[in-house]
Amino acid sequence: MSFLSLVGIEFKKIRRSKILLILTVSTIILWLPSIFNANLNFGMQAEGISPENNFLIQGFMGMAWFMFPASMVVSTVLLNMTERSNKGILKMLSLPIATSRLCLAKFVVLIALAAFQILMTVLMYFVSAGIVSQTQDYNFILQPLFVFKEAGLIFISAIPMLAFFWFLSVCIQTPIFSIGVGLASIVPSVLLINTKIWFAYPMAYPFFVITAEYGKLASNLTAAQVEFIPWIPVAIVITILCLSISCLCFGQAERR
Repeated sequence: MSFLSLVGIEFKKIRRSKILLILTVSTIILWLPSIFNANLNFGMQAEGISPENNFLIQGFMGMAWFMFPASMVVSTVLLNMTERSNKGILKMLSLPIATSRLCLAKFVVLIALAAFQILMTVLMYFVSAGIVSQTQDYNFILQPLFVFKEAGLIFISAIPMLAFFWFLSVCIQTPIFSIGVGLASIVPSVLLINTKIWFAYPMAYPFFVITAEYGKLASNLTAAQVEFIPWIPVAIVITILCLSISCLCFGQAERR
């Protein structure tokens, strides 16, 4: 069985799960405060950022700091639970397929779920920006290319974080404990982005990237900028390490 076939099977499994519904609802909830408090975007002159740019960045910051990581923590656990709840993992492990390929196929699905939520976030941004443009009599809608660029930065920077969350879900068998550890790991990111070792903590990557973009758009605000060295090498090492351990541990508990 080819790797693409495995990925296709994993996508079929999540169609009956509630993962997509959870991601959609959380994305809608994310933008509600931005709609209700749209008038606050006009009070950002001191930071030197336009109302439309502030509307986008504030929404993306809320997503990058908590909503997106938290959704991914839940998604990783649900991906594993779809197998464990019906003993489906035992059937998959009985096939003449390397467990590492099964593990990586599920991780590809997780990356696709992350892309789905970010695309939903972009879609809801345009819907929200259209609503507040009418209510505030001001054009909040930015160029799609710029919006997708900002969303793409969040997605790419989140891959090491996703690898770490997948590592947790594979190595910690108790779902509640796995979710608890994952959610707890999100909280320090808001503190670590202000330190020189932020690049060593993958949960801080999406929030750091969007905060750096905020610093570029706000002329009167100083924010640390992304330095690719040592960030990129460290991010690659973290990703490879987490995925390697996950592949080694995947299915071990069920084989006992």
